[in-house]
Amino acid sequence: MSTDLALQWRAITAEDGAEWARLVLAIEESYGTEEILGADDLAEFLRYPGVDPEHGTIAVFDQDRMAAYAGLEARPAITGRHEMHLSAGVHPDYRGRGLGSRLLGWAEQAAVPLHRAWHPGHPLALLASCPAGQTDAVALLAAVGYEPARWFHFMSRDLGADLPEAAMPDGIRIVGYSADLSEAARQIRNEAFRDHWGSTETTAQSWQHMVGSEAFRPNFSFVAYRGGDAQGVLIAHDYDAFTAATGRREPYIAIVAVLRAARGRGIASALIRCSLAAAKADDCAAVCLTVDADSATGAVALYERLGFTTLHTSVTHIKQLAEQ
Repeated sequence: MSTDLALQWRAITAEDGAEWARLVLAIEESYGTEEILGADDLAEFLRYPGVDPEHGTIAVFDQDRMAAYAGLEARPAITGRHEMHLSAGVHPDYRGRGLGSRLLGWAEQAAVPLHRAWHPGHPLALLASCPAGQTDAVALLAAVGYEPARWFHFMSRDLGADLPEAAMPDGIRIVGYSADLSEAARQIRNEAFRDHWGSTETTAQSWQHMVGSEAFRPNFSFVAYRGGDAQGVLIAHDYDAFTAATGRREPYIAIVAVLRAARGRGIASALIRCSLAAAKADDCAAVCLTVDADSATGAVALYERLGFTTLHTSVTHIKQLAEQ
């Protein structure tokens, strides 16, 4: 490895996708989480409406090898405090050299002008997540003022086992997702998530980015209706890079949302059962999702009843920056 003086720091570009993917894979393997992203998936991040690749990303290169990275994601819509997401990581071969601390320092400085461009006059905080058992990352975040705020379970449902059987809730019909349902689905997501921790409105632009990505799978995604009114939505993704690395197809349920007035009627369970059945029919090995460990809607218990088990837990840390 080169000395620190030989390391180069610059913004991430789309041309860095393959090398960035190799770095992310090495980081995930060191964590044992198997949350694997490919070059195309990472390129989607650079195109997200809240990401400024030139000013909101940084990578550390040792010649042609990416040794570490960080990226900031502004929220297009907020209520009160702007909680900007920070993703970052250091290759296992380069840990213990202070790169993580320098990345966090860069993030605090880079976040300020990005924040002013999006939400001037509002307070700013940074959010960063890591596996709950990754003691070095947890200690690093604590050392620079981040505080643990919320825990999230990554859960999986093995499709080799029998799927749960249950009658469709009275008066409910479920249809496959199609582009003409996009705006109704977005409105359901926004209404349903207003009482979820850390959630903000999804704009039309950011929603289109989600359902227009290469990973989006409409054949595993569904909308629930009561009469002519949409009541719930499930959005699923499937990452080719994960399949290439593991030999398994395991779609990821990105969103399960039911209107608050329609909760408690079995709509979420019905949507999930439809997605599980579609994935199993398409020879997928499992279906995964992430859930707030303290979800006020009882989501963890719901998923457990449907056969999901927790594989690992991540913790989200928050640092309030000075008023800007």
